[in-house]
Amino acid sequence: MDYINAAILGVVEGITEFLPISSTGHLIIVEQWLGHRSDMFNIVIQAGAILAVTIIYWRRLLDLVLGWREPQNRDYAAKLIVAFLITAILGFVVKRLGYELPETATPIAWALIIGGIWMIFAEWAAARKPPHKEVTWLVAILVGIAQIVAGVFPGTSRSGATIFVAMLAGTGNRAAATEFAFLVGIPTMYAASGYELLKTFKDGGAAGEDWTALAIAFVVSTIVAFIAVKWLLAYIRSNRFTLFAIYRIILGVLLLGMAATGLIG
Repeated sequence: MDYINAAILGVVEGITEFLPISSTGHLIIVEQWLGHRSDMFNIVIQAGAILAVTIIYWRRLLDLVLGWREPQNRDYAAKLIVAFLITAILGFVVKRLGYELPETATPIAWALIIGGIWMIFAEWAAARKPPHKEVTWLVAILVGIAQIVAGVFPGTSRSGATIFVAMLAGTGNRAAATEFAFLVGIPTMYAASGYELLKTFKDGGAAGEDWTALAIAFVVSTIVAFIAVKWLLAYIRSNRFTLFAIYRIILGVLLLGMAATGLIG
């Protein structure tokens, strides 16, 4: 059963990490029934999702590295670095302040609902702007801040917050905003996972881990995330994000009802 549960959590992480519906929120909710997982487990399944997106964007990443002499590539890479550094600095501050993720579903439910309403408004507002593909410095700065906001309020969704901030701040093209949000997410999530992994080993948290379950969860998360992101990139070429916003609102309302009746904590 533990291997089945590991696979289920890998599926949940793979689907939700880069779709704008909040992976942290979904994992906290699923763990209400499957039991709490170790920090090491959560790091491993997140690493699988990051690997999937790295594979999808490997040509773009290679082009930015090898084509750094091109002014356009240098400018884009610099904006990615600035967004990442803003997230890293603010993330360090949040960690030093001792922030902990909520363990109950109610705040996540509200974040899902508010985030869904925000997405509908942002999509509406962005549709009235010219569909620019350019990523401005303002977009880079706000995306860096948005990543921390999403981390502090699980249920917000890192991908959702960054994509819609980019769209509202000037990158009106859905595909261009999504690409920048995902590319910023790669170093951000690798750094966060690496930091947590080192901390876990240092504190002795890796002792007693079921490495077979970890391997299953990692592989499942990688495969499912690859499929989910490929589907999303094709979907947004001709569709808005409204479907995800409606899903978030419905899920949030259901969770509030379940919390009120004591079905979940």
